[in-house]
Amino acid sequence: MCGRFTLRAPASTVADQFKLLEVQPLEPRFNIAPTQLVAAVRLAVESDQRQFVWLTWGLVPAWAKDPAIGNRLINARAESVAEKPAFRAAFRRRRCLVVADGFYEWQRSGGRKQPYFIRLRDDRPFAFAGLWECWEGNMPRETGPGTVFDGGAKTVPGTVLLESCALITTGPNELMEPIHDRMPVILSPDDYDRWLDPTIQETDKLCSLLRPYPANALLAVPVSTHVNNPKNDDAQCIAPAA
Repeated sequence: MCGRFTLRAPASTVADQFKLLEVQPLEPRFNIAPTQLVAAVRLAVESDQRQFVWLTWGLVPAWAKDPAIGNRLINARAESVAEKPAFRAAFRRRRCLVVADGFYEWQRSGGRKQPYFIRLRDDRPFAFAGLWECWEGNMPRETGPGTVFDGGAKTVPGTVLLESCALITTGPNELMEPIHDRMPVILSPDDYDRWLDPTIQETDKLCSLLRPYPANALLAVPVSTHVNNPKNDDAQCIAPAA
């Protein structure tokens, strides 16, 4: 699975990497966690141009009765994403690029778990393969911390419009295999247009993109357990372990 990641790059770098006309200023993030807002790129319906958006991490299907379901739908497995009821509609029509420049995974060793920070060797931003949905429903009377409403809910009288997303995961490459049995799908820039194009709905064409990223292009570094607490969001999270 993928449960934490980073986006430390400035807006100008993200705009250049993803061929965006404009990206609002970005604060460096060192410990992005589920239920929080994440930066994403998708095609605008009215223009078919790439647009930068904020989505709540934890996908809420349009048919869901309770938006809290998003807390359990942060990842979709590449092997079943085309068939799972929670993801199949978004997989066909609402795909996005979730912007990141590193992610964390925990390696079990005896009775402890060692966090690793994984990034591209050149440390440039990249895209996770993502899915997005728009949910509309009644605003719960109470929405405390830990719910999907911590992020991008847009309220209108009596209802809430929530745009949310999930990351797709696949099996590990040679670098990740000793650390964890899953890794997020990182897309090649050459595949961005195909992934974003809603007219492409053939399962085989899409699933062919959901493969482990080349191991020789990644670097994995053991880091401090400071990252274990999602409240910690600073450079210490990516500091190499002592």
